[in-house]
Amino acid sequence: MRSLTALLSALLLFALGTLGAAAETPPAAADDAAQQQRMQERVDHLDKPLYTPFIERYVLDELKQLRKDMAAQRVALTEKMVDRQVSTADKAITYATDTVTYFFYLIAGISSMLVLVGWTSIRDIKEKVHNLATEEISELVSQYEERLRSIEEQLSEKTRHIEHNRDEIELTQEVQSLWLRAGREQTPASKIAIYDQILTLRSDDCEALTYKADAVLELGEPQWAINLCRQALEIDGDNGNAYYQLACAHAHEEQWEEAVDYLARALGKSPAYRDEAMEDAALERLHEYPPFVELMGIQPLAESGETA
Repeated sequence: MRSLTALLSALLLFALGTLGAAAETPPAAADDAAQQQRMQERVDHLDKPLYTPFIERYVLDELKQLRKDMAAQRVALTEKMVDRQVSTADKAITYATDTVTYFFYLIAGISSMLVLVGWTSIRDIKEKVHNLATEEISELVSQYEERLRSIEEQLSEKTRHIEHNRDEIELTQEVQSLWLRAGREQTPASKIAIYDQILTLRSDDCEALTYKADAVLELGEPQWAINLCRQALEIDGDNGNAYYQLACAHAHEEQWEEAVDYLARALGKSPAYRDEAMEDAALERLHEYPPFVELMGIQPLAESGETA
């Protein structure tokens, strides 16, 4: 999930950088050439493909097979444990039965000897021995029935856990396939439809909410994007992407102070948003706003000219 999120973030960063470079109007030809050179350097330094859907699918299939193998191994191990418990119970009951039988024979022999010497109460002795043996056997049977009942409950719990993990794996696979589809879509409306499907499967997915807010902002709906970001922050108050999208939405509404405040919070969560903010077309109009200049550490043009 994290690797896929990093992949999608890189794709989004590249797309936003490309859109920003195409949308902005450079003040001079020298700035345009410098920007193109920076973009070319970033492309030249890529050391791996940005999109490998077949590898993602292979990893997901391997993960699913590994989970199935582990579940089967757990079931087999539990069955072995149950077999050993049952075998132990059988041996214990056999041992108790043999012990009582030998004890009965011993009592019978002693009783016979007592009868021979004049005791005639052998029937009473036999009944007492039989009752004692019955009570002992019943107690042993009850103990092992309780143990077997406990083992059955454990097996049922393990089975429910395995079923839950299997459902979770299938849900994760479906969500991953939707994320891959969203990465291939070109229009914001198509992306929003896919993000809605992800949120139907997982209503607390903060990433889907923030990426949907980004797509909504591309459609010119900043208030909608703000509501989505606030929903994401209610689920995860440390979500940096939600703060960044809030900054873009407020900048679109020309609420410069709120935009800089949310951007500062996003940078507090991850300094990586600094480069993205400098190239994002949604924040382009903030480049002349003094608090933004101070936050980003931009050197004013006048000072740079004097230094030159």
